[in-house]
Amino acid sequence: MDAKTTFKRYELKYRISRSQRDALLKAMEGHLALDMFGHSTIRNIYYDTDSWRLVRRSIEKPWYKEKLRVRSYGQAADESPVFVELKKKYEKVVYKRRLALPCQQAMEGLKPGQVLPAGEKDRQIGREIEAFKQFYGPTLGPAMFLTYEREAYYPIDGVDFRLTIDENLLWRMDDVDLRAPAGGSFIIPPDEMILELKTPGGIPMWMVRFLSENRIYQTSFSKYGTAYRQWLANGQTIGGRMYA
Repeated sequence: MDAKTTFKRYELKYRISRSQRDALLKAMEGHLALDMFGHSTIRNIYYDTDSWRLVRRSIEKPWYKEKLRVRSYGQAADESPVFVELKKKYEKVVYKRRLALPCQQAMEGLKPGQVLPAGEKDRQIGREIEAFKQFYGPTLGPAMFLTYEREAYYPIDGVDFRLTIDENLLWRMDDVDLRAPAGGSFIIPPDEMILELKTPGGIPMWMVRFLSENRIYQTSFSKYGTAYRQWLANGQTIGGRMYA
């Protein structure tokens, strides 16, 4: 498959209510429109070690952090295309590289002792993913299933600026499979949403005005990190996970 892609941008996050979302949709008229995917159901599998090394480092808010996940748009089947994504954040700038593979090949290639399919593991992104696996060791495996509904918007006014709104954020640590039905526990209350602004530079003035007038303030928010904190709050302990 051909979707080796690199992204470099700032990602600014906000927690908003449904009424704020409705006001935003009006403010966006003439500036943004739904992109080619429109409304989609995003499913992710986050990979971590048996000591939760990756998510614990992320929560510490270091100057550099990284994560590995597999993403699908909707419920996958064995041959459905999914994206293996290596996401890095360095001094507030997000770098994301990914490659597309059939679901079954992606899940098999990420298992301990296995490698990505021939042709993929020898490309630059494939080598980076294999190096990531080697660095974090044999306990690296699928740790959490996380899903949400997303509306994605692209600019129609010529400004390099994108916007997404995520709702119905759910997580679970059993049945961690993109081919399984959705379901799990809410990460945030169901009447709240995550607004994310994605830009290589500044925010358009109309968006700055909207945020100020509606008293919407930037927040530090990680879906995976927040779900992990909930898991700990429920009396779980670190470590002890086994991967198939």
